[in-house]
Amino acid sequence: MTAAADIAAHYRAKLAFETDPADVRAAQKAGRRFALVDTRSAEAWAQGRARGAIHLPPREIPARATAEIPAGTPVVVYCWSPGCNGGDKAALAFAELGYEVKLMIGGFEYWAREGYPVVTDEGETRHPVDPLTGVRR
Repeated sequence: MTAAADIAAHYRAKLAFETDPADVRAAQKAGRRFALVDTRSAEAWAQGRARGAIHLPPREIPARATAEIPAGTPVVVYCWSPGCNGGDKAALAFAELGYEVKLMIGGFEYWAREGYPVVTDEGETRHPVDPLTGVRR
């Protein structure tokens, strides 16, 4: 394989396993079927989560996933931010159960910083778009 072909294969594989908040939000708006899974602690979940997410920490995935997410449903997982590997742990757990799974790079931090809907127990809000991460609308 040539260097260019190796590079293309790397990025093709990376895109098969990762997504980002903009693509996840676009998929939601388009009505695509997938489970969005917040892997953070109960305390972090209570502070706010992406609209449409379900709460499923990595350690609970083996026991709960098949009862809560039908087989064949694509899964997107996220944690706090690029500095957190809870999403990676969750992605591995889902993959080991046979799910098609992607990691939402940037995590909840970039979801919120890009101004997408955030849900708390009190309702829904949006944070102002951070001009370093998103386009103000």
